Amino acid sequence: MNQTDLPRWATAFALPLLNLLSALLVAAGVIYLLGESPLESLGILLNAAVFNPEGLGYTLFYAATFIFTGLSVSIAMQAGLFNIGSEGQMYIGGLGLTLVVLALDASLPGWALIPLAMLGSAVFGAAWAFLPGYLQAKRGSHVVVTTIMFNFIAASLMNYVIVSFLIPAGEQNTASRVFAESAWLPKLNGILPILGETPLNISFILALLALVIYGLAVWRTTWGYQLRATGLNQHAAHYAGISISKTIIVTMMISGALAGLGAVNSVMGSTHYLNLNFPAGAGFIGIAIALMGRQHPVGILLSAILFGALIQGGFDLSLEKPTIPPETFIFIQGLIILFCGAMENLYAPALSALLKRKPS
Repeated sequence: MNQTDLPRWATAFALPLLNLLSALLVAAGVIYLLGESPLESLGILLNAAVFNPEGLGYTLFYAATFIFTGLSVSIAMQAGLFNIGSEGQMYIGGLGLTLVVLALDASLPGWALIPLAMLGSAVFGAAWAFLPGYLQAKRGSHVVVTTIMFNFIAASLMNYVIVSFLIPAGEQNTASRVFAESAWLPKLNGILPILGETPLNISFILALLALVIYGLAVWRTTWGYQLRATGLNQHAAHYAGISISKTIIVTMMISGALAGLGAVNSVMGSTHYLNLNFPAGAGFIGIAIALMGRQHPVGILLSAILFGALIQGGFDLSLEKPTIPPETFIFIQGLIILFCGAMENLYAPALSALLKRKPS
């Protein structure tokens, strides 16, 4: 039994919801074994991440980055590619925007500098994804292997560049200098003061715009049809006149560009400088978001907000409940990946049988 036997609403909504509930049920069992009440812990988490306006601001701040990394993984999946390199592509994208800002923030106003910096992040991310795409298309090297390798290469390269070239003289912190204020993204608390002093900025609006563009491009354009045809059946797509190698390379570069744009939120919207390990696993969380969201814009948005809430609420919960360590929420993220990825069809047979059952 597979998902093709189920109606669209079941595969897009029912199965992800059942998988999520299963992951949360296992997590509740772990919290219970740690000696805490799962319901009380859930209440603390929701209050800290959703019901508290300032907490909601942080949740949406994290979600903005996750939307871009989720889109990065999702668009590659549409072509049948599993891009595990969003972490490294985001890292290199951060380098691209930083080089633009450091070179121009003393001479350009924000309205010109910010778009150029964003373009730099997208170009560097796309360039970092080009070679894995090329090797997959032209040499048959599996993109999973090459993108994993490129994550490690990116980490080593960034360590060398930051330590050797970007640390200001006399500074000990492994980071670039602080950007001029013209390169800081405008915050949304000016529009929504109820959110308080949170780092939520216009990158969340840009992320929503990216979701809309992604949906239109994938399901409403000729290129999107070619993309999905390549992902469903490369042989059939080839005989239909679609260039498989071109589709793979272009898709991987777009995927890398989206991952690179994920750096804009945290670097230009929060820290205002480039530091070591700033992605903090956001690229890998993008994999979970793409799987759980079924590569659909609405699903990606909801999944990104969920993971943002887990991070924000989990931080407060670990402070109020010291017996629940912060690593518990990494475990919960892993459970979501397990149930929504490797075990995504766990409930498909039962759901199909329930839908086919005729009333007596």
